[in-house]
Amino acid sequence: MKSALLIIDVQNGMFTMNPPVHHGEQLLENINKMRDFADKRNIPIIYVQHNGPANSPLEFGSEGWSIHRDISPRNQDTVIQKTTPDSFYKTNLKDHLEKLNVEHLIITGIQTEACVDSTCRSGFGLEYKITLLTDAHSTFDKDYLSAMQIIQHHNEILRWFADTETTFDFMSK
Repeated sequence: MKSALLIIDVQNGMFTMNPPVHHGEQLLENINKMRDFADKRNIPIIYVQHNGPANSPLEFGSEGWSIHRDISPRNQDTVIQKTTPDSFYKTNLKDHLEKLNVEHLIITGIQTEACVDSTCRSGFGLEYKITLLTDAHSTFDKDYLSAMQIIQHHNEILRWFADTETTFDFMSK
């Protein structure tokens, strides 16, 4: 079964917000580990980049819109543009995955309760096998829940749509 690594919305603007993205440095480290793992196994890496509206942290073309420098795409990587939380909705992601004969998506990125959740569910609905790396997605503290509570909740809920594993466990198989 051919896999692809999805890196969703890990853009500069996500690291300038207040409160900051939860465990941002650890997130980048885990995604980099997965990039190395993917490279060694010829797993394609696909970045999903959110095009935000004017004056937003992810405003199209702004410094905040750029993918974080610590995990910048290389020439062999693909970047898919989106304008909604769902990485499949009105994008060419599905077409690109079909051209690569991908059947399994390994999902990482930001924002757990929005773009990561939507993409997991949509991918499942499109009959992809999904693996959500439980320590390679993140979000922000809210007034009513901590980022960690949101992440833990989604790791539990999304197990109905994805295999949920840590980066280490996934790479140890």
